[in-house]
Amino acid sequence: MSTLFWKAFKASPVLLVASLFVASGASAAESNSHATAADLSTAAMNLDTEPTASISPRLDDAALTEPIPATDTPQSSVTVSPTFQLADSTFPEPVPAAGDTSVESNQEILQQIQRYGNEGSTSLDQVTNVGQLRDVSPGDWAYEALRSLVERYGCIAGYPDGTYRGNRALTRYEFAAGLNACLNQIERLIGTDGFDETELETLRRLIQEFEAELATLGARVDNLEGRVAFLEDNQFSTTTKLRGEVIFGLADTFGDTIDGGDDDTNTVFGDRVRLNFETSFTGRDRLRTRLEAINMAEFNSGVTGTNMTRLGFDGADGNNVAIDELWYRFPFGDNLIVQIDAANGEFQDTILDVVNPFFDSSGSGSISRFGRFNPIYRTGGGAGGTLTYSLGDALELSASYFADEGDNPGEDSGLFNGTFAALGQITFKPTENITVAGTYVRSYYRGADFDEEGNVLEDGTVNVTGSTGSVFASQPFGDIATSADSFGIQANATFGRFSVGGWVGYQEVEAEDDFGDNPLFPMLGSEFLVGEGDDAEVWNWAVNLALLDLGGEGNKLGVVFGQPPKVTDNDAVDLVVDADGNQILSERDDEDNSYHLEVFYRYQLTDNIAITPGAFVIFNPEHNDDNDDIWVGTIRTVFSF
Repeated sequence: MSTLFWKAFKASPVLLVASLFVASGASAAESNSHATAADLSTAAMNLDTEPTASISPRLDDAALTEPIPATDTPQSSVTVSPTFQLADSTFPEPVPAAGDTSVESNQEILQQIQRYGNEGSTSLDQVTNVGQLRDVSPGDWAYEALRSLVERYGCIAGYPDGTYRGNRALTRYEFAAGLNACLNQIERLIGTDGFDETELETLRRLIQEFEAELATLGARVDNLEGRVAFLEDNQFSTTTKLRGEVIFGLADTFGDTIDGGDDDTNTVFGDRVRLNFETSFTGRDRLRTRLEAINMAEFNSGVTGTNMTRLGFDGADGNNVAIDELWYRFPFGDNLIVQIDAANGEFQDTILDVVNPFFDSSGSGSISRFGRFNPIYRTGGGAGGTLTYSLGDALELSASYFADEGDNPGEDSGLFNGTFAALGQITFKPTENITVAGTYVRSYYRGADFDEEGNVLEDGTVNVTGSTGSVFASQPFGDIATSADSFGIQANATFGRFSVGGWVGYQEVEAEDDFGDNPLFPMLGSEFLVGEGDDAEVWNWAVNLALLDLGGEGNKLGVVFGQPPKVTDNDAVDLVVDADGNQILSERDDEDNSYHLEVFYRYQLTDNIAITPGAFVIFNPEHNDDNDDIWVGTIRTVFSF
C-alpha cells in the first residue's frame, strides 16, 4: 500500500464518519464480550459457585460449579480466550496458538473475513441507495452519514432481507469486512474524477492537523501489540482455564455425646483446596480435572456418636493431593447433554439439577452435610455417566448411572456386578422462578464378605443415606448386601431476593443376604438376626429459606429445618446386651424423632473472599429422646480465583 494511501486511510474524513457510525456497535459488541466472560467466571463449575434457580444443566461447582454458586464464588481465569455459551454454562472457546503469525494463519483469518462477508444467512449484500434499507429512515440520527457512505462511496452493505440493523452489536469480522470495502473504494477513487483535488487537499490538511495525535495513537497501538504478544507467549493454555477455591474452616461441637458423656471435642482449624482445570476442545465441550487436598475434621459417629453432625465441606485426608473429579461433558445435538465420569463421580456434581440452588454448594451454601440437598443424590457414586434431554424450556429428562468399583475387575465388582446406583429424574419449571423435580434411584450395595463364623473378611460399602442420618438409616441391616428403591421430590421458588425450597425423601430398603445362624455381632452368640428379604423404610424431609443480598450484594442468610433420614419400620433386629448383661433382641428402627435446625450468614467481603459464620443443632440425635442436643458451630472462609 502506498504512503499516500496509508496516510489517506488514517486521516480520511470518510473513515472518521464511518468510525463514529460503527463505534456504538463496536462498543456494544465489546460489552457483550465482557458480559460473556463474567458469565464464565460465575458458572457452575462446581468448585461450588452460587447456582441459579434454573433447570438447565449446571456446567460448573459449582459448580467450579455451583452461581461456584453458580457454581460458588466469583472466579477469574488465567486466559483471555473467547467463550461460548451453552445451557446456562460457558465453555472456553479455543483460540489460535500463541505467537502463530504464519502466512497460513493470516490467510485463514482473511478467508474467514471473506466468508463472513459473502456466505451464510448473515452475508451482506451491497446496496446503491439508502432507500434499499427498509429499516433506515430519514429520522435516524446517522441517516445522512449512512446515505453519504452508500451513495458516494458505495462501501456499506445490507443484509439479504433488506435490513441494515443499525442498533445491532458489531463483530470484529463485520468491522473488518466493512473497513476493507471502504479502503478499496477510496483507493479506486484516488486519482480519478470521482476523487478531486479538493478532497485530496482536505486529506493533507487533516493529516497535518492531527499528526501529533496520530503519532501518539500509533505508539499506543505498538505498545498494545507488544503486550498482547507477551500474553500469548506466556499464557497458561489456549484451551484450558484454571480455577481455584480454598476453604479455611474453624469449627467445634457443643453438648453431650449420644452415650451421655461429656463432649470432649476441641476446636479445630482445617482446610480444603481445589484446583479445577477446565478444558474445551470445540468450544461446546468441557473436560474437568480437579485436584483436591483436604484436612477438615469430620464430626461423624466416631466423634460425636452420630453422622448428623457432619459439616458440608469436611473430609480427612491429611492434605494429600489427589484427583477428586475427572469428567468430560459435551452436547449431542441441540437438546441432549452428556457427561462421562471416570473417577469419584456423584449425582450432585453432574448435569443434574438438585433443585436447591442457594444451599447445594459446599463453598457457599449450607454449612451442614444434610442441609445441602436431598440425601437421594448421595445414594451412589464412582465411575459412570449422565444424560440430560431438554424438552423446551420447561421440562428436562435425566438419567444417570454410577458404579462404586467400576475400575475393579474382581468378583462382585466392575461396572455392573458390584455396588451401583441408577437414577431417573424429571425436572419441571413452569416459570422462571419455580422448579420442581421428581427423582427415582435404584441402588445396590454388595456389603461385607464374611467367613462361616460371621467374621468380616472384607468391609462392605453399605451407606443408604450417604452419612446424613442415623446409623440404622445408613445400614438398616448392618453391613450385609442391601438394595434400595429411593424416591424424592424437590422444589424451589425464588421471588426477587427471597427463596424458599425443600424436599421429601422416602426409601424402601431390602436385605439381599442373611447371616443364617451367624449373628450380626458374632461374639455375642448365635441368634438369627437378619434374613434375606427383610424390609425397612427410611424417611427424611427439609425446608429452607434464603434471603439474598441481605446487607450487601453477594451476601446471603440461610435457614434450614428438617428431619435427617430415619428408619420408621424394619424387619431386622439387633442382638444387644442390657445393663445386667442379658442378651436381648432389639428392633433396628428409630423410635423417636431428630430435628435439624441451621442458620448461617454468608458475607461477601470482596469479589474473591467470602466469610460464612453459622451454626446448627441436632435435637434428639440418632432419633432418640434420651440423647442430649448437639450443637455445631463453624466459620467458613472461602478464597476463590
